[in-house]
Amino acid sequence: MSLFDAFRFDGKRVLVVGGATGMGAAAAELALEAGADVVVMDYADVKLPGAKAIHVNLAEEDSIDAAVDECEGPVHALLACAGVADGTPGIEKINFVGHRHLIDRTIEAGALGRGAAIGFISSAAGLGWEKNLAELQELLDTRDFAGGAAWFAEHDKCNYFWTKQAICAYVAREAFAMLKRGIRINAICPGPTDTPLAQANKELWLGFGADFREEAGVATSTPMEQAYPLLFLCSAAAAGINGITLITDQGYMHSGITGSFPNATMMARVLMGRT
Repeated sequence: MSLFDAFRFDGKRVLVVGGATGMGAAAAELALEAGADVVVMDYADVKLPGAKAIHVNLAEEDSIDAAVDECEGPVHALLACAGVADGTPGIEKINFVGHRHLIDRTIEAGALGRGAAIGFISSAAGLGWEKNLAELQELLDTRDFAGGAAWFAEHDKCNYFWTKQAICAYVAREAFAMLKRGIRINAICPGPTDTPLAQANKELWLGFGADFREEAGVATSTPMEQAYPLLFLCSAAAAGINGITLITDQGYMHSGITGSFPNATMMARVLMGRT
């Protein structure tokens, strides 16, 4: 066994939730390449050869429970990749509440245990969550599926921004409790990435930071370029990393914060809560 094997997933089972398309599909493909036994859960059809496919509707508690039962264990890495845009019915369940319930059920079933890791996909919308932590704590304290969904509705927060804020706060707050179980939890915060979801919201999502990329001479990120850090965070090589949201935006946010790319400064300060 070489030192580099810590980056691989030989003999491990990886569950990718939302792995039919986009970054989730890239992560599932990468996990297979890294030696894992891969299970993909999604509402859409899964087309990855070599992966076990399980249908799940993250907006329905019973569907999640059935999918977890079908998956069984063990699960050494759980990648929470499913996400939808504003205007999608049940966005609060699909983007956050359903993922959280699936994680809880997988732990309760004994499938996700000591030595495992969880990797979420967040968004720039989730940055700056600290300024909203007091409010988000109410949601995080409401652990049941129905109660979590009701919190979003009652607070008029069934939108993309608040679901991604919830992910970042959840990852940070759960890091200690998870670690006591021997489980690590982290997230990535991608910059504009050329996925089907981004293409469906092209003007807003792929237009963001276009001037930065043009001046830097770089292209929009590919799904695989986001899958690399996501899978790394769940590998043994990342054993010392827990409770973080890694910004994978080619440097846009920090170029704005430091003023090295002044056009990004105001947006970066607003999104990161540093106004």
